[in-house]
Amino acid sequence: MSAALITATGIGLLGLVYSAVIGFMAATSDGVFQHVSVGIFSTLIMLLSHSMTMFYLIGKGKAVREAVAEGQLSPDLYTVVAVARKPVFSIATVAMFLTMLTAIVGGGVDTGALPVAVHSILAVSAIAANFMALRTEVAAMLLSSRVVDQINALLKENEPQSHS
Repeated sequence: MSAALITATGIGLLGLVYSAVIGFMAATSDGVFQHVSVGIFSTLIMLLSHSMTMFYLIGKGKAVREAVAEGQLSPDLYTVVAVARKPVFSIATVAMFLTMLTAIVGGGVDTGALPVAVHSILAVSAIAANFMALRTEVAAMLLSSRVVDQINALLKENEPQSHS
């Protein structure tokens, strides 16, 4: 599951970058149409992938907390996961906000109500925030997976041995 979320976020980020490149180079209405189409699709992918990643990390933390309690393991194992996932929620929220704001302001640019520069600055900011969010999400998922592997090994060690 985590690989799929990371892949979706990566694809969405590449889409945002591609949309920005198309937008900066658009000289015709066809170029603007392609920019808008790729931008909207990529925005939806980013919002979905960041949201699902946060829900995934919430669920992973709950599972780790329960396994630690049931297996009477060190609570430090849960603390490691909680600390790793905490920055994901703030940076992913900022990335989603900037991505949505960029798309909304893009509509204002299309109608002539806002200057292109505002949309451009927001687009670059959104891409940077999404890149930072992806890095943070990957780090949190890798660390939480290592902790889950460690918990599984400890639980296996503590299993009562059956003698047949």
